[in-house]
Amino acid sequence: MTLDDAISYCTKLTKDHSSTFYLGSRLFSQPERRAVSIVYAVCRSGDDAVDEALNYSLAFDNLRLWWENVERAYVGQPRANQPLELALAWVLENYDVPKQAFEELYLGLDSDLRPSPYETLEDLMLYCRRVAGVVGWLIAPIAGYRGGEETLSHALALGQAMQLTNILRDVGEDLEKGRCYLPKELLLKHSVNVNDLRTGRVDQNYVALLEDLADVASNLYRQGWQGIPRLKGAGKTAVGVAALNYESILTKLRQNNYDNLTKRAHLKTFERIALIPRAVYSVYGGFAS
Repeated sequence: MTLDDAISYCTKLTKDHSSTFYLGSRLFSQPERRAVSIVYAVCRSGDDAVDEALNYSLAFDNLRLWWENVERAYVGQPRANQPLELALAWVLENYDVPKQAFEELYLGLDSDLRPSPYETLEDLMLYCRRVAGVVGWLIAPIAGYRGGEETLSHALALGQAMQLTNILRDVGEDLEKGRCYLPKELLLKHSVNVNDLRTGRVDQNYVALLEDLADVASNLYRQGWQGIPRLKGAGKTAVGVAALNYESILTKLRQNNYDNLTKRAHLKTFERIALIPRAVYSVYGGFAS
C-alpha cells in the first residue's frame, strides 16, 4: 500500500462518517486538509472499534489493536498494509501532534466499555474531554496557532461542547444501545427516570434537564470561539465552520422542543453551506455568539 492509498482511505473514511467535519476540512490547504482528515480517521476508527464490535470481549481486543496502530505510527514503524499507521506516521513527520491527546482518547474509549453510569456533570465533562476535547489538541498543531496554552484550553472547550452536543442529539439512539450519558445527579435533580425515557415521552422535567446541559454546551462554545481567531491561515475558517455546524445542531434540538428520543436533530446540506460566510465573518469580524 502506498502513502497516497493510505491518505485516500482516511479521507474517504472521514467523508463517509462525518459530513460536518469533512466540509470544514475542505477549507484547509491541501497538506493540512490531508492531515486533519487522517487525524479524524484515526480517532473515528478507535470509536468504531468500540461501537461496532459484536460483544465486549471483541471490543476490548479491537481497541487494543487500534492503540497498537497509534503506537506504531509514533515510533515510526508503520506496517505497509495498515493505512491508519502509514497515514498517521506521515502526519507525525510533518506536524507536532501530541501523543498525550491520543492517550486521553484511549482512556475515554475504554470507559465506553465499562458501562457504569456517570454520577456527576464533572464525570460527564471528563468523558467529553477525553473523547472529543483533545481533538482540538490534535488539530491545533496542524492548523498552527498563537496564544500558547490558553489557545489550547479554548480548543479543549470547543471539543467538549461538540461532544456534549452529540450526546444531547443522540440520547434516544444511545438508549437503544444500552447507554445513557445523562449524569445521575441531573436525573435526580429533575426527577427523570431512564426507563421512562425508553417510552419516547418527552415531558417538562426531561426538557429542564436537557436545558441545563444545553446551557453548559453554549457556555463551552463561547469559550471555544475565543480560541478560533488565534488559529493561523484557513484553519480558523475551517474550525469556525465546524463549530457553527455543531452549534446549529444544538439550535435545531431546541427548536424540536428537545425531542431527541424520537427525532435526530441534523442540518441539511444547504444549511451547512450557508454557514460558511457566517463563519468567515465570525472569525475575522467578531464571535458568532
